Amino acid sequence: MATHAVAQARPSDGRVLKGRDLITIGIFTAIYFVIQFATMLLGGLHPALWVFMPVLDGLLAGIPFMLMCAKVQKPGAVVIMGLIVALIYFVTGMFTPLILGMMAGACALAEAVRALARWKGFAGNALAYAVFGFGMCGSPLPIWVFHDSFMAQISAQGMSAEYCATLDALASAPVLVAMLAGTFVAGLAGAAIARVLFKKHFEKAGLV
Repeated sequence: MATHAVAQARPSDGRVLKGRDLITIGIFTAIYFVIQFATMLLGGLHPALWVFMPVLDGLLAGIPFMLMCAKVQKPGAVVIMGLIVALIYFVTGMFTPLILGMMAGACALAEAVRALARWKGFAGNALAYAVFGFGMCGSPLPIWVFHDSFMAQISAQGMSAEYCATLDALASAPVLVAMLAGTFVAGLAGAAIARVLFKKHFEKAGLV
């Protein structure tokens, strides 16, 4: 009886995050954030780079996310990554309710996608990454959701008139659609790039 109970418990125990998993998540989250922060800094060069920052994130940050998925094939990994990123933004003062809301929703959807794929398989994890990318859409989203107050705020913070005028011109429905669609497509592309560069790692983990 006891042996049978242990055998039944073993599959569920295998899906529980352990200390080594948390360390792995932390390492890849740090790499993910560095890449993401670099793309955010580029946004200061031109408004379009800031508006399409989530697209750049999706294209460039697929490697740490997908490697984390390969090494931690358990529920909760994506949520923890999202929480750490949100916490860093909160501590550094770059936190907004929209980022929190978008990140929470994106993490929940990404976790659901991974669960449906049983945390294995490249396609499921690639789709999870593409969905996860919507979390950072909360950063440029205020130019559409809170347009007038947001434009007044960045002007008061010292943004140049030229930068503000260009950003205002970008606040259109087609650009919003392009940003959201581009984020999803770039996420799939970023996952594909990760698979090409680290094919052996994915094959070993069963993510093919």
